[in-house]
Amino acid sequence: MPGAVTFRYKARDRAGRSREGTVEGPDQRVIAARLREMGMTPVSIEEQPKTGLKREITLPGRGGKVKLSDLAIFSRQFATMIAAGLTLLRSLSILAEQSDNPKLREILGKVVVAVEGGTSLSESLAEHDAFPRLYVAMVRAGETAGTLDQVLVRIADTLEKDVALRKKIKSALTYPAVVLVLAVLLTIVMLLFIVPTFVGMFEQLGGRLPLPTKVLLFMSAVVRNLWFVLFLPPVGAWQAYKRARKVPRVRARLDALKLKVPVFGKLFHKLAIARFTRNLSTLLHAGVPILLALDITADTIDNAVISRAVVDVRAGVRQGESVAKPLSNHPVFPPMVVQMVGVGEETGALDEMLRRIADFYDREVEAATESLTAALEPLMIATLGGIVGAMVISLYMPMFKIFDLVQ
Repeated sequence: MPGAVTFRYKARDRAGRSREGTVEGPDQRVIAARLREMGMTPVSIEEQPKTGLKREITLPGRGGKVKLSDLAIFSRQFATMIAAGLTLLRSLSILAEQSDNPKLREILGKVVVAVEGGTSLSESLAEHDAFPRLYVAMVRAGETAGTLDQVLVRIADTLEKDVALRKKIKSALTYPAVVLVLAVLLTIVMLLFIVPTFVGMFEQLGGRLPLPTKVLLFMSAVVRNLWFVLFLPPVGAWQAYKRARKVPRVRARLDALKLKVPVFGKLFHKLAIARFTRNLSTLLHAGVPILLALDITADTIDNAVISRAVVDVRAGVRQGESVAKPLSNHPVFPPMVVQMVGVGEETGALDEMLRRIADFYDREVEAATESLTAALEPLMIATLGGIVGAMVISLYMPMFKIFDLVQ
């Protein structure tokens, strides 16, 4: 924030223990007042000299970014402090000091300075990319309605369930990924160290080698002489995929294909529906207007097909239609979802009905993940065994002719 300076402080808490750290603020007087609000007695406050280097270096995965789990913990602690009667500024100051994530600690320090300057909490959070639009919109609604603690609890619940869903998907994909990597490594080891030992034998014995053996020997020669080329296809494919995702038209096709992929397509579809209904339910429950809630929900869904469908639903609602009617025009939304949304609108409990749909699809994702893992385990083992078996058979096929050649 413009005008903010970094200060290093030493202070004593209520128990007499020595505390020290760094915090940003406009001057020493403001820093001292902030420390007193946090229940500490300032001992020394010194301005840190400015340098061209970053004050704090973080390793990848060690606080370089703010994760959803960090936001969930922050939201729940924040709600607890506000519900206990602590002021907004003091709660933020304590959380800024105690956060385990260095990046979040830095952001909260800037938020504290902004709030001290008269900026609202939602506007202060909106200045940082670590807080999604959904988060900022709900905080703004909580500020307006005077129910910030309740909204923060709702945010924490939503983020925790989102994190749980992500972990379930990762657990489903981890096993086949590990087996695939093992299969590739085992294949490379055999081509590098085992196959070459048979080459000299085949050359000495002479004779014509079977086609599978020739292919295996060719692959071994490629791996031994051009091993560095093997890394180009996967790296190139990954980079091409990342660039393609940035092109809206290509991303839409990739996301449509993602929903039709055998085995995993249904899982991705259920996950997207669960995220859509939960995010929309959370926003509506917090008091966010329906049009803004649909707009934010479209941005928070990581699938272009469903995102475009939500944008179309928003356009229909803007023209005076119900949510269920334009929703039914898109096959990506199952009939059950459309019917339950229609019932929710008729009864005036749309947010509650959306929450129930989200809970249902959470359970569906969990069941699909468990069944998928169970089905993939024997399949991947069979694949690994098939690769190794095919290589061994290719090596030993010429052995059937060795006795004839020796004679």
